[in-house]
Amino acid sequence: MTEPKYRRIAAALRDAIAAGEYGPGDRLPGENDLMAAHGVARMTARQALGVLQGEGLAEARKGAGVFVRTASPLRRLSIQRLARRQWGSGHSVWAADAAGRDLVVDQVAVDEQPAHQRIAAVLDVAPAAPVCVRRRRYVLDGEPVMISTSYLPTALVAGSPITRPDTGPGGTYARLKDLGYEPVRFREEIRSRMPTAEEVSRLGLPGGTPVMLVCRTAFTARGDAVEVNEMVMDANAYVLEYDFEA
Repeated sequence: MTEPKYRRIAAALRDAIAAGEYGPGDRLPGENDLMAAHGVARMTARQALGVLQGEGLAEARKGAGVFVRTASPLRRLSIQRLARRQWGSGHSVWAADAAGRDLVVDQVAVDEQPAHQRIAAVLDVAPAAPVCVRRRRYVLDGEPVMISTSYLPTALVAGSPITRPDTGPGGTYARLKDLGYEPVRFREEIRSRMPTAEEVSRLGLPGGTPVMLVCRTAFTARGDAVEVNEMVMDANAYVLEYDFEA
């Protein structure tokens, strides 16, 4: 079967981006340019540019054209960042990812709500038992990259800094240690899907951009789950790196 013209044009543009002919932030040829260069109708040119936008390689700017995305992926050191030496020394686990780049946490909200069945099962609390819910958004170099929501048993963290927006040096894990519930083991589950409308809005995602879902559970030495953290990441903004011994 012959490949549609718009896909051939999209492939040529993709190759040009990979070769460095168009760098981050550069404007791609417009619809009129593509029509003239390839002898195609406007709809075909528009579909070709739409393919690159759908893949997250390009973004449309109203009234200006379509540009190569400028985001530089954040390398998430998925094992090193959770080491005790990181949060135990008063550093945020997120500082290990930022590597000197401008990382800001905003939209921080802390409240209490009944645990829904899935969270209750992991934390081993009764369904609808109260849990402390911590919500925040992470912004890298001015661009939103992740939404994070943590769930902790209210009976365990009540009255502690964990129930406040600012948990203090070392974050939640350092405060859990202060309470006698030091995390010594973590489990992460990773999936991917297309974002919800709310996620598109909060992360400022271009059309067609998928998200990665990382669900992390923190366990004490006794094997008790003390936190469930559900993270929604812009798939174009992250590289997940796992480095471990054979």
